[in-house]
Amino acid sequence: MFVGHLSWEISRWAGFAATRSIGWRIAACLAADRDRWVLWIPVGLGVGIGLYFGLPTEPPFLVGPAIVLAVLALGILGAGRAERRRTGVQFISLAIGIVAIGFTLAQLRTSVVAAPTLTKRLGPTSISGRIIRLETLPDGARLTLDRLRIVRLESEQMPERVRVRLSGEQPPLHPGDWVQMRAVLNPPPPPASPGAFDFQRQSFFQSLGAVGFAVSTTRVIAKSEEKGFANLSLWLAGLRTIVAERVRDHLSGSTGAVVVALMTGERGAIPKPIMTAIRDSGLAHLLAISGLHIGLMAGFLFISIRGVLALVPPVALRYPIKKWAALASIAGAGGYVLLAGATVPSQRAFLMIGLVLMAVITDRRGLSMRLVAWAALVILFLQPESLLGASFQMSFAAVVALVATYERVREMRPFSSEPPTVLGRVLLYFGGVALTTVVAGLATAPLALFHFNRLADYGLAANLLAVPVMALWIMPCAFVALLLMPVGLSGLALTPMGWGVDVMIWVADRVASWPGAVTLMPTMPTWGLVSIALGGMWLCLWRGSWRFWGLFGVMIGMAALLVVESPDVLVDGRGKLLAVRGATGNLAVSSLRSAQFSREQWLRRDGQKSAPSLWPQSGFSTDGHLACDLLGCIYRASGNVVALVQSPEALSEDCRTANVVISTVPVRGPCPVAQTIVDRFDLWRRGAHAFWLKQGSVLIESVNESRGDRPWVLRPKLQKADKRG
Repeated sequence: MFVGHLSWEISRWAGFAATRSIGWRIAACLAADRDRWVLWIPVGLGVGIGLYFGLPTEPPFLVGPAIVLAVLALGILGAGRAERRRTGVQFISLAIGIVAIGFTLAQLRTSVVAAPTLTKRLGPTSISGRIIRLETLPDGARLTLDRLRIVRLESEQMPERVRVRLSGEQPPLHPGDWVQMRAVLNPPPPPASPGAFDFQRQSFFQSLGAVGFAVSTTRVIAKSEEKGFANLSLWLAGLRTIVAERVRDHLSGSTGAVVVALMTGERGAIPKPIMTAIRDSGLAHLLAISGLHIGLMAGFLFISIRGVLALVPPVALRYPIKKWAALASIAGAGGYVLLAGATVPSQRAFLMIGLVLMAVITDRRGLSMRLVAWAALVILFLQPESLLGASFQMSFAAVVALVATYERVREMRPFSSEPPTVLGRVLLYFGGVALTTVVAGLATAPLALFHFNRLADYGLAANLLAVPVMALWIMPCAFVALLLMPVGLSGLALTPMGWGVDVMIWVADRVASWPGAVTLMPTMPTWGLVSIALGGMWLCLWRGSWRFWGLFGVMIGMAALLVVESPDVLVDGRGKLLAVRGATGNLAVSSLRSAQFSREQWLRRDGQKSAPSLWPQSGFSTDGHLACDLLGCIYRASGNVVALVQSPEALSEDCRTANVVISTVPVRGPCPVAQTIVDRFDLWRRGAHAFWLKQGSVLIESVNESRGDRPWVLRPKLQKADKRG
């Protein structure tokens, strides 16, 4: 007994000593990388923002500030401890405090942007308002309106903005015009399935209260009242329209649409086949106005202005022309960002490039990774919800990985006193393009799988061909075209720019046509993406050898792809479309006409390459899992019998034979055998449903239950209780 007690005491103290040793080692690593702490501030903000958006209900507003105050007190109490322990306490206090600040920022932003949202279909009804955005589409146009007047809506129910799609012949329209039309309006649609893209949340933070389509010709009732810079956003929207019109005067078809996208950020007019080829070839980043475009524009402007001023010796010898060129480049890059719509990647790029050029002006050296942290910090403070978007995530993932890689390359590269030859410069350039493509591709691959379920397998080859064309041909022509546009000579630059765009489209089309150009995979769990993101940040932001601990987070996250379980049955929120999984693992659908968007989303998230098969109108499916008649279908899988009811006449029989009843019509009577019942009322209240069939159990997720009770989640208002409550 004594020996056993002694052994227990020894093991307890050994464990304590080991734990203490690990704690001291972590504290020592933190102290050694103290200058990198600042890089984790935006990461901490992001964790707090993510925690806020991940909650099932809206928290009390004082939760975040209370945690900040508590952590501040903890940091003060830990100030008098030993150095290593003090370092650990300070770091933990700082980390928790920053997370709490991010949480508070997200909650504050939610309360600031809250605006009325349509809760049910309305129309056709008369709508009047002011155009604040005009988008050209392949088959029409789309207007975003504010200052609305909608018949049959009270002022307190009036959305702040609506988006209306136009078709057919329409009069000339420009941002700032006041228009009137008859249209059908709907609430922003919910996700197509649990975990899918949440357009309602995006619309909430854009103050977009309804979407719909016009059923009449749009009538201009008054022209824009704003002149010049009186309303900057309207002036910029009008400028984009003018630039797009000038481009289309010289370039037509897909070439003109791509040029418009590169100059104004409006990609809606690009034909779907061209856009698909660009995505499948790994060149989609060339259409997103980001660091490549802003950097090329600023660099070309800097070199041009400095070169011109250098040709005037009195000016070059007496004045700081380098600083003048840097200042002009900041202004030019900022103007291009505003013209392109100030998207998140362009904001990030401008903030970073602006700080680099400010370092030139103030004779300081820019710190690359700190520039990334600064850009992320500003964007998260102003738009916390951007953290959830693919644009923010992919942009910063690529940049952080590239900066970390090139920091390491600079440390390892042997410098030579002799300048490289012309061939050496060419090889160095293409080697840089290849390295950049590989690093950015690896960094964004998990995000591409999570958001888009696809990987472009030949992206390296496509980028080696297309990026030099973009950098050395297309963007310089775009810069010259913008300069010449006010004097009506933009065609001199737009024509050769169109040739370059044709080369880029040709590369995209060729590479996308290669066998196996795209790998499709089902959506990984959210926890897998979070693990990869935190592991990647740990790997890139620290300097010491302990940064390699981040590889464990990346590997754990990638392992999530091995445990993905796609649902066996899917039903859309209106009961118009159902899908079941066949013996081959592919989805079969009840209709190829109804709910087309939901069907496309289901197939994409499932990683299904082939087109879905259609349910038999009567009889059995080829694999025998599905038997249908005119009233509905019976689906058998994993020992479960699932009745897919589409007519009330089928309920009496199906309720006696199936253990799962999924009905697109209300179930008002008893269902004695069925252990799981989802009917039209459940779909109406909770949105689209997904079912996982297990031996002896059924797992169900619905769109609204997975999103929780949040301000952006629209729930139907019951007029009267249905029979099942």
